[in-house]
Amino acid sequence: METSPAVQEPGLESFSIWSTSVVLGVSDPSRMSEARAILDQVLDDVEQAASRFRPGTEIETINAAAGSGPVAISPTMVDLLSHALWAAGITKGACDPTVADSLVALGYDRDIDDIEPGADVERVEKAPGIAGIVLDSGAATVSIPAGTHLDLGATAKARAADLAAERIAGELGVGVLVDIGGDLRVAGPTPPNSWRIGVTASARSATNAVEEVVQITSGGVASSSSVVRTWSAGGERHHHIIDPATGRSAESPFSLVTVAAPTCVEANAYSTAAMVWGDDALFELPQRSLVARIVRHDGTVERLGGWPEPQENA
Repeated sequence: METSPAVQEPGLESFSIWSTSVVLGVSDPSRMSEARAILDQVLDDVEQAASRFRPGTEIETINAAAGSGPVAISPTMVDLLSHALWAAGITKGACDPTVADSLVALGYDRDIDDIEPGADVERVEKAPGIAGIVLDSGAATVSIPAGTHLDLGATAKARAADLAAERIAGELGVGVLVDIGGDLRVAGPTPPNSWRIGVTASARSATNAVEEVVQITSGGVASSSSVVRTWSAGGERHHHIIDPATGRSAESPFSLVTVAAPTCVEANAYSTAAMVWGDDALFELPQRSLVARIVRHDGTVERLGGWPEPQENA
């Protein structure tokens, strides 16, 4: 009797960073330690460049130099800023990296787990926008106008997922999945049974109940939510997705938006923008041929661009 060789299941490893969960999958479990080393290096590089909450980071230096001319930056920061500016452009400013002052004014001036409830809210103004930012990629410098301060939270995590997945696949020749707090990217050869990913209401913990399971063979998937990363200040509840036009947390009709795109940065840019656009997202996302799943606050689910119905017994 002939038997078929057993299908090797991908190796998976989970851990926490930046107050969120991370999942690393590799098609060849024997390469996990090498893949983890690459991922850890990417995460450290991105944190050193873009964290508002770690002393001595590049973004702290850039923000302190607002209005005083160009600042020399690392290749990692050049990459992160170029993608942040690109995301602002493709979303018509809905995914804006100049919302730092709004976040601080609303009380998000430290790691989300360290925010003390009941803080006062300072004066909130609309985001200045990216028009005055000058990024010189060749010279590796950036200038930002006086009164402009950057927060790359809407794109840096997603870009980290892209960078790590691309490097692991390229250097190790394996299929890889990197999920950083709901910003997910796969690259390299697809495992025999594809990558099966669960959509949950929150990505801050790996133990959240899975609402749906979908299969992905390439590209990125990102989720944005108005019901996680929340805090109380000034007698109101706030969340981290800022409407640049008001400087306040977006008053979105959606609790969760999940978008699939060729890269995680693109998926995240549009999932963030959809929260800001509100019902206009039902037009804007299909116009860009994007696949999306949108959950309203009453639990109603809307599927755009061919997002699949839930699998039975998934």
